[in-house]
Parts: sequence; C-alpha cells; structure tokens
Amino acid sequence: MDLILGRDGATCIWCARPFRGQAVPTTDHLVPRVKGGPSWVENEVAACRGCNRLRGHTSPVDWLVECQRLGWAPDGQRVVKVLRELEVAIAVRGGQRRARAYVEGQLRRVAKL
Repeated sequence: MDLILGRDGATCIWCARPFRGQAVPTTDHLVPRVKGGPSWVENEVAACRGCNRLRGHTSPVDWLVECQRLGWAPDGQRVVKVLRELEVAIAVRGGQRRARAYVEGQLRRVAKL
C-alpha cells in the first residue's frame, strides 16, 4: 500500500477524497482479477473502501464515467497513467493475455472521453 500511496498520492482515485477518518485507503485492481488482471503494483490504485466496494468488477472507463455522473472528481489522468504502466509491465514480463487485450481496449475507450 505504501508504494501505491507514494506513487498516486493520498486521495481516492475515484472520488478524490483524502484518506483520513472514514476514507480508509484500499488497493483497487484497475483491471479486475476476474477480467484477468494480475496482482501487480502496476495494476493497483489507491481507492477508498467505499469506492472500491461500489466499483466491483466495473471497467475503469465505465467507472470513470459513472463517477463523473455522480458529480465526483475522478482522476482520469492517473487511471491512464496506471493503465500505460500496466501495459509496459505486461510487455516486459509477458503472459497476461486476457489482461493485455483488456488494457488495450480500456486505453482506446478512455482516449475517446
């Protein structure tokens, strides 16, 4: 968690609330595990417990749109940055065929927003 907070800062990627009080930080897999996402630091972002629970297995792009619809201030640039870092990590480490296609699709979709 410390690595992720150091990289991403001390706010929730989805609602932008600072981590204190009831906004407890958790690690959220950007590419959900059920969609083939690895348990790598490059696939994890800092999210408050509430956002992590509400998001479930929703894709990052769909959840960005939903957060904006709810009037929150999701950090779309951070999402793109982490997706690109994951794309590089997959290229270097290999494998992750399902996650590779998923990341490519998410990057194409987020570019259209």
